Amino acid sequence: MTDVNTITERLAALFVENFHVAVPAADTDLLESGILDSLQFVELLFQLEQEFDLRIRIDDIDLADLRTLARIARLIAANRPTAGASAAPSLSGAAY
Repeated sequence: MTDVNTITERLAALFVENFHVAVPAADTDLLESGILDSLQFVELLFQLEQEFDLRIRIDDIDLADLRTLARIARLIAANRPTAGASAAPSLSGAAY
């Protein structure tokens, strides 16, 4: 399993690079705090797919898993491709 702390750091950098905002803490609620609005949320999904080689189906999204950097990092770590895997994983059917 990929180190969740490393993923969290990459996510924090992604927010600075793409949204021009520093998330104050890994457990900050990105939606309640106003860091992400609905359009940025869609952009976040795209960025997660690009950065972490994931395929995210909108129908399979559990909003609670995308509210904080810590939760997103755990979700990514649980769904990262294993060495030698040929296809990008999907978040569909993931055990949260």
